Amino acid sequence: MNNTVNLKKTYLEKIVPSLMKEFNYTSVMQVPVLQKIVINQGLGFAVADKKIIDVAIQELALITGQKAVATVSKKDISNFKLRKKMPIGVMVTLRNEKMYEFLERLIRVALPRIRDFKGIEGKLDGRGNYTLGIQEQIIFPEINIDTITKIMGMNITLVTSAKTDEESFALLRAFGLPFKNIKKD
Repeated sequence: MNNTVNLKKTYLEKIVPSLMKEFNYTSVMQVPVLQKIVINQGLGFAVADKKIIDVAIQELALITGQKAVATVSKKDISNFKLRKKMPIGVMVTLRNEKMYEFLERLIRVALPRIRDFKGIEGKLDGRGNYTLGIQEQIIFPEINIDTITKIMGMNITLVTSAKTDEESFALLRAFGLPFKNIKKD
């Protein structure tokens, strides 16, 4: 819980003043803020085995400290043997303290555990949000490798209040996300 205070404190004491100076904001309220982190696992192969959804929910709960929910299909697709309202994924939305705590563990512990890690891509969505794709859930120390039945990836979306990608990129870099060296055009 102490790390959470540190990351939030760092945001308020260091990141806000530096972003105000960099983008010439007149008010603290103009500074972009991290609103939420959404972690999503698409498990289309769970159509054949229902236990995969339960395992994924338990793993995401371990990683995030918050219970995940199953996401269901919206319509029937016969080619994929998919029926409407079948569970095909899991997701969890983190806000406030749990969000900062997860971000701290992601930056300091999980990302450095990726083999041959050279940084993450710096491509944002045009609205100031960033999505990071992770290939294996075993980069998180909470997951016991011996109990893994299937390697599953996930998407981690960082939602900010930034109006532009440039502002969002500056915010995320200030938080300590290890972006690859990106050349400015």
